[in-house]
Amino acid sequence: MKPDDELCLCFHVTWRKVINFIRVHSVTRPSQLSECGGAGTGCGWCRKQLTRLTEQVQEIPPSAAEVESWLADRSPNKEVYASGREKYRESLKDN
Repeated sequence: MKPDDELCLCFHVTWRKVINFIRVHSVTRPSQLSECGGAGTGCGWCRKQLTRLTEQVQEIPPSAAEVESWLADRSPNKEVYASGREKYRESLKDN
């Protein structure tokens, strides 16, 4: 994915915004990202990514110039991600 693609599809929060929020606010728990435009508080699909991203940014924080290349190695394909979310949301309707 690209830094300006959406990570939280419910609230249109981008990967770049989340990464920068983690860096700037020294986020240690994914639940703190709810303060980043509501990320993770909608359908719940992005929560695993938020958890993984929090851990990765804490471990190896990218500089602003490195975000695109750093993210390319750590994020899913945009279409596969969106398709997975649709399947996830359908499964919620079935329950």
